[in-house]
Amino acid sequence: MALDTSLLNLMQNLTPAVVATVNGNKPYTTFITWLIAKDENTLRMAVSTNSTTTNNIRENPNVSIEVFGKGIASSIIGEAKIIKEEIENIPFPVAVIEISVKEVKNNLFPGATVKGTIPFEHTGNIQKAEELDNLVLKALRE
Repeated sequence: MALDTSLLNLMQNLTPAVVATVNGNKPYTTFITWLIAKDENTLRMAVSTNSTTTNNIRENPNVSIEVFGKGIASSIIGEAKIIKEEIENIPFPVAVIEISVKEVKNNLFPGATVKGTIPFEHTGNIQKAEELDNLVLKALRE
């Protein structure tokens, strides 16, 4: 199953999401924003090379990504693979991970809707954070 147009459109820039991986025989979740849809069958995300998420993917490629947007609450289930261990010009090791979409589930329930994406903002040095985001997004789109 592929991403529909609304999910594909939502995931063209920084996409706040919850990523679930497998850690041994237990689930592990983390919040990310470096996530895009490359096309209707492929996602790309970036996380620290030595993070628990990346290490979990090395051991077990099964992932689930929860994405929320206006009228959207979806689980995207797929298989992940590390396609780049480090992104050039990033001051710390960041891996690029590609996810082949296997299934998309609508998690909205009757009588409720989601009003928008997960709100987040950078703190600290905003200019440096935005520069970093731009470098990572460029690498994800390659």
